Amino acid sequence: MSLMRAEIDEAPAAVARVIAAMPAIAAVAARIRALDPPFVTLAARGSSSHAGTFLRVLIGRDLGLTAAASMPSLASVYHRPQRLGGTLFITISQSGRSPDLIACATQARASGALTLALVNDATSPLASACELVLDIQAGPERSVAATKTVVATLATCIALVRLWAGREPELADLPARLAAAPDWPRLVPTLVTTAHIFTVGRGPALGIAKELALKLAETCGIAGLAFSAAELAHGPMALAGIGFPVLAVLQQDAALPHSEALLASIAARETEVFAAGGMVAGGIVLPVLAPSDPDADLLVMLVSAYRAIEAAARARGLDPDRPRALQKITRTF
Repeated sequence: MSLMRAEIDEAPAAVARVIAAMPAIAAVAARIRALDPPFVTLAARGSSSHAGTFLRVLIGRDLGLTAAASMPSLASVYHRPQRLGGTLFITISQSGRSPDLIACATQARASGALTLALVNDATSPLASACELVLDIQAGPERSVAATKTVVATLATCIALVRLWAGREPELADLPARLAAAPDWPRLVPTLVTTAHIFTVGRGPALGIAKELALKLAETCGIAGLAFSAAELAHGPMALAGIGFPVLAVLQQDAALPHSEALLASIAARETEVFAAGGMVAGGIVLPVLAPSDPDADLLVMLVSAYRAIEAAARARGLDPDRPRALQKITRTF
């Protein structure tokens, strides 16, 4: 068994630790609620930036706040402080050691922002640079391709936003659902043979689509292009066709009918369309658990997808634990 697969299988236990740490998350949420920031800025790289996309949508949808992605190079390369006084600045990082993220968190705190780090190492330099810290508690991750840390981060994001909004997170059944995530054997042969693929999501699912595109690139050598279902309807749709499949992760919310209709129109063009979480005419429906919590269900689909990607990498003769030209900790400046 690869390290990647072993760590995918550790995701339920990692999320159980997130749930056990709910009092700490509630304390951070209370501190943010007391500040009542007018907007939120997030900084992250790689898989953590996809968790940031997920979090930005949750903040906008559930709290009515604008949450924007920062440009860390403004701090680390251009040394241009941003006017962030009275706002919330969130950094997300597995290692907490990327110099550009540390620089932008340091500048944000100096400007008067309330700074929060979501990290898998509460002793890291990034954690020390921020006023508030949430340890995602995923445990050591040895595979270069991050999986359980991403799932634990996403679960932390759901809990944080719901507690911030004054709601109960209601995630108690998520570890069991992650453990029961179904495999996607019909997807694997396509991932073994294709050179490129669209990954599609909308709303919170866009962050999942971006994460899948990255994992397909780094472990399988597949050029994954991630788009919102709304953006796919524009120029990128011209690429979809025979030999350019689509993998869609769909959420049970108001965006579902539009996404299903768009994907059906793509499937009608003899494109392989794999859809998880919805019904697409002419598409291949991937198995999912019965709907429970629309946001948390995306994490279950992510685990199913991770398993398929890991299996496809091995079938392509690649080592998913050691992607070419990559290392576990990436330090960007």
